Amino acid sequence: MAIERVRQYFAPFGLTKRIQEFPTSSATVALAAKALNCEEERIAKTLAFQVNQAVILIVTAGNQRIDNKKFKTHFQKRARMVPFDQVEEVVGHAAGGVCPFGVHAGVKTYLDQSLSSFETVFPACGSANSAIELSIEELVTYSKSLGWVDVCKP
Repeated sequence: MAIERVRQYFAPFGLTKRIQEFPTSSATVALAAKALNCEEERIAKTLAFQVNQAVILIVTAGNQRIDNKKFKTHFQKRARMVPFDQVEEVVGHAAGGVCPFGVHAGVKTYLDQSLSSFETVFPACGSANSAIELSIEELVTYSKSLGWVDVCKP
């Protein structure tokens, strides 16, 4: 199970006790915000895209949408999401629990600037009913982000 992979990923950092599991689904931004009793924008949603042969993850604020023009300008390719039924195979986590932790080798992660104004955010932890609260600095470190991008609509 992917949440176990995330637990193993966080174990060397002593963060496994910070992973929260909910009795209900947190697979969408709205459900996660309800489970966490926080604003939707503080949910760090992770979107999976195919760029040529590579898989990239973009972590954005929960209330944001990808701006196709900005995405194409930054990555020189049109934004093409990984098909729903292929997400788990190529990322390592199923849709609804996708996060930048414990992903398959070769998956690249970027953080969208929409997250930069928050002190803490809540990314998923590999399952459709989990999350962890991380500071932005922690998110940068533990996501192994390749950098900040600006690919969301204003």
